[in-house]
Amino acid sequence: MFTTYNELKQWREETLESVAGDHFQLNAFHDQLIYQTVALAKDKVESEQGSPPAPFAFFLMGSAGRYEQSVWSDQDHGILFEGDNQEYFLRLGSEISDGLAVVGYEYCEGDVMASNPLWCQSYHSFEKQTLDWLNEASWQTMRHFSILFDSRVLVGEAEYLLALKQRIFKALQEEPRLMSRFIDNVNYIKKGIGVFGQLLPEQQGEKRGTIQLKQTAYFPYVNALRILALFQGVSSPSTISRFEQLAGTYPSIAEYEKDFRELLDFRLRFRKEASSYEMVHLLPLECLSKHDKQQLKRLIKRGQSLFSAAKSIVKEERMV
Repeated sequence: MFTTYNELKQWREETLESVAGDHFQLNAFHDQLIYQTVALAKDKVESEQGSPPAPFAFFLMGSAGRYEQSVWSDQDHGILFEGDNQEYFLRLGSEISDGLAVVGYEYCEGDVMASNPLWCQSYHSFEKQTLDWLNEASWQTMRHFSILFDSRVLVGEAEYLLALKQRIFKALQEEPRLMSRFIDNVNYIKKGIGVFGQLLPEQQGEKRGTIQLKQTAYFPYVNALRILALFQGVSSPSTISRFEQLAGTYPSIAEYEKDFRELLDFRLRFRKEASSYEMVHLLPLECLSKHDKQQLKRLIKRGQSLFSAAKSIVKEERMV
């Protein structure tokens, strides 16, 4: 269907507006774009170096892994493979990263991409690395761990990633202290509402007058459901699927799902015209009506309430 990355870029530009108003259509479109990009990259590397020397899994992380991308997204991905074939798969990872950049996905500033040896390893090496991250339990390693946990396979062997997550759940059961360390790592929430109930926009530079939707409104929901998914051994990466799978166990948490869906719609409604990945998270308050501001404040407060509830659940159940 597509023979070049530029053809995919053109398809993106021609199609994006038609799917930008619906969260699920938009993310299905992102999946198609990335899948087609990986296919072109794989064909190119095969023409140069032959077929893949072993089975592998190309997986998405971050917002792509959670099926929660907005109109713009950067890259977060990795490769798991069998055996000792890193050189080949690093070449494939680099080609995928470069292809995605052409199509319209910015390189990840943190280098969380399959072109980085840290995110392109054999299954056994990745398993050891993940357990080392948990045991070190520093801010940086727990950040890596969080990124990895929000992952799903787009191309290849899905069971590789599932097996890795099952090993993670086992490690957390064996070392309960790690759960507390993980919660500490995501405990910071950027304030979005002041003591008088006012929204708190950025005060300096180009961001002046905007509110950071990702940090103030979105992250509390994501982090809360990630905590509970880890605690209960739920491997699904998307926040909505985590809500659905945890609803029976935590009915009090289920009521927040509609707030999260409302937040996703709110973000699309006001940021679908954003011109870059950075701008998609920055919402100018001047474009909001009084009703919109009230809605946003309510969604921020609900996210903070959910995050507190998730922490309390883990703390109370570990004491039983």
